This record gives sequence, structure tokens and C-alpha cells, in this order.
Amino acid sequence: MQTNIETLTQETLALDIEERAALAGKLILSLDEPKPSELERMWLEESERRLEAYRAGRTQAIPADEVFRRALSELS
Repeated sequence: MQTNIETLTQETLALDIEERAALAGKLILSLDEPKPSELERMWLEESERRLEAYRAGRTQAIPADEVFRRALSELS
């Protein structure tokens, strides 16, 4: 594995500055991207939190037709 990293480093340093900057940006952004399983877990937690808030009366439901009307209005 170390040989692969060393080879990649050498090849990367051979790129011009704009290409290295673009690559660096992509690598940095990739550190913040959750994996699909992590996204699924986060959405599940969020949906459970919202359902619990609804059942406890801390939030109210909005009819789907109203949600779509608002969304379409904002997109126009």
C-alpha cells in the first residue's frame, strides 16, 4: 500500500498547479461525503425524530397537496 501512495504522490506532484489544486479540492470534499450506509442511517434517525415530534404534538402535519403547491410556487 505504501508503494501505491508513494507512486500516487509522485504522479500528483508532476501535475501542473491547477490540476493539483483541483485534485486537492476533490480529495478534501471526499472526506466530508458520507457513505450510502451512513446517509441511510442519518435519514432513518431524522425520520424517527420527526415521527416522535409529530406523535408528541410538537409538530403538525401538512397535507401533501399543500407541500407540493408550495414547492411548485417556489420553483416558479
